[in-house]
Amino acid sequence: MPLPVINLGSSQGQLIQQLGKMSNRHGLIAGATGTGKTVTLQVFAEGFSKLGVPVFAVDIKGDLSGLAIAGKSHPKIDERLEQIPLPDYRLQACPTLFWSIDNDKGHPLRTTISEMGPLLLANLLELNETQSGILYAAFEIADDEGMLLLDLKDLRSLLLWMGDNGAELRHEYGNIASASIGAIQRRLLVLEEQGAEQFFAEPALQLDDLMNCDFSGRGVISLLDASTLIHRSPKVYAAFLLWLLSELFEQLPEVGDADRPKLVLFFDEAHLLFNDAPKSLLNKIEQVVRLIRSKGVGIYFITQSPLDIPEDILGQLGMKIEHALRAFTAKDRKTVKAVADSFRSNPAFDTEEIVTQLGIGEALISILDEEGTPTPVERVLISPPESQIGPIDSQTRQTLIQRSPIGNRYNQQVDRESAYELLKKKAAASAREQQEEQEKLEAEKEQLKLEKTKNRSSGRKRQSATEAMIKSAARSIGSQLGRQIIRGVLGSIFGKR
Repeated sequence: MPLPVINLGSSQGQLIQQLGKMSNRHGLIAGATGTGKTVTLQVFAEGFSKLGVPVFAVDIKGDLSGLAIAGKSHPKIDERLEQIPLPDYRLQACPTLFWSIDNDKGHPLRTTISEMGPLLLANLLELNETQSGILYAAFEIADDEGMLLLDLKDLRSLLLWMGDNGAELRHEYGNIASASIGAIQRRLLVLEEQGAEQFFAEPALQLDDLMNCDFSGRGVISLLDASTLIHRSPKVYAAFLLWLLSELFEQLPEVGDADRPKLVLFFDEAHLLFNDAPKSLLNKIEQVVRLIRSKGVGIYFITQSPLDIPEDILGQLGMKIEHALRAFTAKDRKTVKAVADSFRSNPAFDTEEIVTQLGIGEALISILDEEGTPTPVERVLISPPESQIGPIDSQTRQTLIQRSPIGNRYNQQVDRESAYELLKKKAAASAREQQEEQEKLEAEKEQLKLEKTKNRSSGRKRQSATEAMIKSAARSIGSQLGRQIIRGVLGSIFGKR
């Protein structure tokens, strides 16, 4: 039985084929704008779909949506087919799912704050070391308190609670400065303005929905529409792709050597994944790229220059497709030389010279042979795609979305009880306790006041009775004494008489 392969194009009339079993060794598609990178990606995605390999690809300009419908005959395609021997070529569509984070061009694609994790979230928010430490503490507190962090309001409410209870939390989680809390809250507001509120929600994406085949055994191609996201919030775009890699790495089982991948990912505008990323995150990406191939996942980066990819990660990419580069400046010429040096040389031509002379739909390609060794670079005419070149119209897209096999599973957003609701209940309970305590204190004050008033009143009554007795006694004594004096005086007078 022949090994599964993907026909990429031809060199001097001979087919250049990517081996299925080497397709989890990752790859790179590079070249200047307008040189044919998107069509090459389309051909690659079709090839994997035919092998029964599910594909996830980012659609930056909307052009990849043409994968969903059959292509049409065209003189340029006919001309290319005369140059490339493709006996099984026929115009046909690929099974396609549409996804979106910030618009209605696909099924809503979401994840949660908890699943994103503090490392990726700190990079997304561009936090410094101190602020990142507080974010890590927030995740730890949420775990200890049994609170789910699902959306942005969950994280905001937790940070607010941490600020109000910083003194109590300091002993276990370290110093929680109100200034750092405020800085994180401001970054969250900016992120919300960029559309992240739609991204951090439920129901979250289930990875299984990216790894399906249709009834005929063809791999389903999942397209993420990033036509607006890439401009509105490139950080959200990069964070999602890194989250996806991380989730696949953590959830998928080891598969060992297989004759084809379980899933292939195409990441366009790959430089956005690495721009301003801290060293800790770059190390994480390198680790995932190096190890995820044992999970049966192939990763293909698409960018204008190979130098956009960090060197340690570039070294993990087995297949390289280089479309034309332009050399207008000294920096451009330096890039051309570096790119040429990255290929295994071919004595038939000068790679550095040829890379600037390639036409549209031509590329320099080096693949891995059966032993995993890079082949000498070849100048290749890229095969034409069998699906439509260019985007489909909005009505066709909506029709395909409505007929999607996953139905409306993701269409309705869900807001279940999480940190926001729990902290709200906790604040309400605390407020009730304070109110009850205040009312109890007021009641005790009132009781004490009444007792003091009663005591004063009782004291006055006792004092009045005593005074009356004294006065009565005084009057009695005064009367007897007066009478005795009078009798004495009168007796002496009458006696003398």
